[in-house]
Amino acid sequence: MEHNPKLTNIDGQLLEGPTLYRQLIGYLMYLAIARPDIIYAINILSQFMAKPHKPHLDAASDCHSSLLPQRVFPMEILASIVGNIVPTIVVEYWNYYREADQHVKNLHRKWELLEGRKNDIKKILDSKLRQGKKPKDEVETWLQNVETIKGDIDIGQEPARWMFLSRMQKGEFAFKKTKEVEELYQAGDFTDGLVLDLPERIGHMMPPSTLVGESTAQRTKKEIIACLLDNNVRKIGVYGMGGIGKTTVMKEVNNFLLNESNRFESVIWVTVAKANDIINLQNEIAGKLKLGLPKFEDEITGAAELYTALKDRRYVLILDDLWETFALEKVGIPEPTSANECKIVLATRDLNVCKKMSCQKNIKMELLSEKEARELFLHKIEKDVFNSPDLKAIAEEVLQTCARLPLAIVVTAASFKGLDYEYQWTDALDQLSTSLTGFDDIVEKVRAVLKFSYVRLKEEKLKQCLLHCALYPEDFMIDKEELIDHLIDEGIFERRKSRQLEFCGGYSILKRLENASLLEGGIDAQEKFVKMHDLIRDMVLQVASPEFMVGHLGREDFSDEGNWNEDLVKASLMYKDISTIPSNISPRCPNLSTLLLRGNRSLKNVPDSLFEHLHGLKVLDLSDTGIESLPNSVFSLENLTALRLRWCRKLKHVASLAKLTTLWKLDLGRTGIKEVPDGLEMLVNLTYLDLDAEDLKIMPLGILPKLSRLQYLRFSHKVTVKGEEIERLKKLENVWVRFDDLYEFCSFIRSLKKGALARYKIQVGKSENGFASYIKYDDVEKSVVLEECNLRRRGHGSLVLPEDLQFLNLKTCEDFRSLCDVPSLKHVRELKDIQIGSTFQH
Repeated sequence: MEHNPKLTNIDGQLLEGPTLYRQLIGYLMYLAIARPDIIYAINILSQFMAKPHKPHLDAASDCHSSLLPQRVFPMEILASIVGNIVPTIVVEYWNYYREADQHVKNLHRKWELLEGRKNDIKKILDSKLRQGKKPKDEVETWLQNVETIKGDIDIGQEPARWMFLSRMQKGEFAFKKTKEVEELYQAGDFTDGLVLDLPERIGHMMPPSTLVGESTAQRTKKEIIACLLDNNVRKIGVYGMGGIGKTTVMKEVNNFLLNESNRFESVIWVTVAKANDIINLQNEIAGKLKLGLPKFEDEITGAAELYTALKDRRYVLILDDLWETFALEKVGIPEPTSANECKIVLATRDLNVCKKMSCQKNIKMELLSEKEARELFLHKIEKDVFNSPDLKAIAEEVLQTCARLPLAIVVTAASFKGLDYEYQWTDALDQLSTSLTGFDDIVEKVRAVLKFSYVRLKEEKLKQCLLHCALYPEDFMIDKEELIDHLIDEGIFERRKSRQLEFCGGYSILKRLENASLLEGGIDAQEKFVKMHDLIRDMVLQVASPEFMVGHLGREDFSDEGNWNEDLVKASLMYKDISTIPSNISPRCPNLSTLLLRGNRSLKNVPDSLFEHLHGLKVLDLSDTGIESLPNSVFSLENLTALRLRWCRKLKHVASLAKLTTLWKLDLGRTGIKEVPDGLEMLVNLTYLDLDAEDLKIMPLGILPKLSRLQYLRFSHKVTVKGEEIERLKKLENVWVRFDDLYEFCSFIRSLKKGALARYKIQVGKSENGFASYIKYDDVEKSVVLEECNLRRRGHGSLVLPEDLQFLNLKTCEDFRSLCDVPSLKHVRELKDIQIGSTFQH
């Protein structure tokens, strides 16, 4: 009996014999080719072809050419007969196709419920963390899983297309993701609570230092620790002159509390600025407590938040380098008592500060003994000069000038280190003795010793680097990379053929200053920094006067015009909380080359008059201020080489830059600009251009090729660049850009010389998600993100990747089946991680 079912299609047309078979065979052939994993489709097809009737053979012979390319199939026919012919797995995939839109809606609805639960949990958790509680591991894992699944879901996706395979896959994806979301929602019912009963221990280990001698530093350390373990002592004061080693001892105490004592839940170290600004102090403490709060803008809010965070903790608060007293309650610090078992330790130069802060125990930091001074000198100079017949007497005299003060000994030893002959020591001692002439006060003598070490620096750029560091606020941790960048802006480091070589030279200079003990190096939150001892900073500013004007941290008044003398070369008013600049101030400083106003967030307006007579200005830093516009006089500063406006979020528009043709650097990163400034194409000397502004979406064509000297180029993820334009920038070394098209990306990579890029973050595709959405490593410098790209598009060749790539993210890429589809991966040498997400396989 001939199997010839009588069925109708969606138009009501009767389908008989060959017509039915043609439709069904075409569908099965397509399914067998597209989804070979569904082996039942192939079996069914072979059964139909096993008993050929001529009409059926005719249908089979032309179904591939006539129907398959069109991908049009009568699905209702399949539904009518599927129960009898096609196995369960095909029914399952048919349902994915038929219910695709409903599955997407269900996913959307379930995700909204999950996101709501996640937000509720985070609010509760944030509150608990402020109290010092530690989140449970299962809660942290759950939150990470929510973020992971969020990356796989396109919440705002359009309804599925009617092309069968695409629609079926979208339905399958939405159905299965809905199940995952439902399971994750149920797992988020943390009935036993979100946090552990014990608070997370807060504290940071300090770089280890060598304490010299048992009778002074070691004794002081032991005395402080004994007081900390004594329930009757709640506040401890440590006092002594600058450079005597208070900070070194306090670091050792900090490390002891974290390593060897479980008595305290939090050990909070804060270096207090000389101006003693309450809000800054509150923000410092909040940062150490990891409260995750925005910076406090007023004292009352800060005090309330800190009090809530500290009142249930057993903490030790270490206040280093305290100059002035303050009321604990004004900051939000609970008064230490025997009941709450909290402690405060402060280090200061002035015993009166200890008394006014009501310290129960005041410990004086003594000078080194003569034996300890000799040991420290020998340790730093790395040569036994006291046993040398030629050098012993001279060395004794050199050591005598250091007055048993550790800082003076360390810096002086660094100056004499490397001198091998008697005549060298004699000459250096004569210079040192001359610098000390006329000083009787020990503090002044120490400054003279430090100045001697400064004068002994052999290269002028070493001195200029040290002078520049003094422009930063006291105790400021200066990011090394930023510092080198600024020294390049200042012209202190000579221009070299590549930015990378300039940075190598910069790091070498900083290392030499560290070796001379004039700068102290360190690492904070994975960032390398240097800082300057306040005695050294005072000495440097004394040397630089009257050419330098440096304001104090936290002072709200703008300097009087009388301070702007004609000899002024550099002026730094960073982080002074300046809110207004008088509209009539117009300094006449023809030699002023650098003006730094960074960090004055309350400053909204800069008057035109400020720059009217500053025609020699080369470096202007207004970054991280509240300015809403630039005065017109800025655009007439024709000698300006660096204009830094980063983090000026309220700056929406920048007028024409056409006259600023000497600019090397233009930093508009994180500003509020919406358009590229006019005249940018005239800045042909630019080597550094940062346009990483969130509201900027278009880079006009024709500008970039004119900026042929660019070494550093950065855009936000919302701006796309053309490959043919960026390929012409042959000096590029640092790049943050997005390409719309994979072909343009590959063309750019092919155009590069091997190793040309020192750093890059390149995004390809239509998505406007930022790099932070993809990259989880802080130390990754070379990254590529491909999203919504067709990796095997015909006519464009295979994907080309940089050989030094460290991180690769493939997200929602069509036609991606395996890493074998990316043959250039086999040439990548430094790859650390590959992330693959939501890649549909056709």
